[in-house]
Amino acid sequence: MSVEALFQTLESRLSSRPAREVHLPGWTLREASVLVPVFERDGVPHVLFTRRPATLRTHADQYSFPGGGRDPEDATPLHTALRETEEELGIDRRGVRVLGMLDEVPTISQYRVRPFVGVIPGDGKYRPSAEEVAFILEVPLSGLLDPSILRVEQKEIMGAERDLYFYTYGTHVIWGATARILRDFLNHVTQVPGGAG
Repeated sequence: MSVEALFQTLESRLSSRPAREVHLPGWTLREASVLVPVFERDGVPHVLFTRRPATLRTHADQYSFPGGGRDPEDATPLHTALRETEEELGIDRRGVRVLGMLDEVPTISQYRVRPFVGVIPGDGKYRPSAEEVAFILEVPLSGLLDPSILRVEQKEIMGAERDLYFYTYGTHVIWGATARILRDFLNHVTQVPGGAG
């Protein structure tokens, strides 16, 4: 399957079902959005992650998708994801092709994160913000689909027993909310006939 065909099938799959919303009685969650940036390079689909600087107050030194809290001037959660992607990576929001939305994810920092999947240019021309991005990690999709890189642990979080996912790609460990979003995305990819190939 071509990369474009994969992206088209993901787009129709994500648009054909409503994304699950987070319902945590007794919790007040602030709104945030992220973009799961995918791109094609040399005929190979990739996923982009950023590593947050060690100096940040929350989630320091962790891998994440570009995104953040919703500002009052953001008309929709998607505006938040695209604005943050432009601020963090210098990717023009008009150049992002949005394929759809994944399920909402709650974080221990009390955000409800709405993840959007978007195709970005594959030219690798980023202008990262030094305040928000310490490192850019580009991973071929096939590398993320390798079952040997996934580890699952159980832990009590927000009053319930939950699975924690850890994806170890080389020396890079992706975990937390980013890993939960990644797992949801990869589940969609594996449902696409020929998408995991």
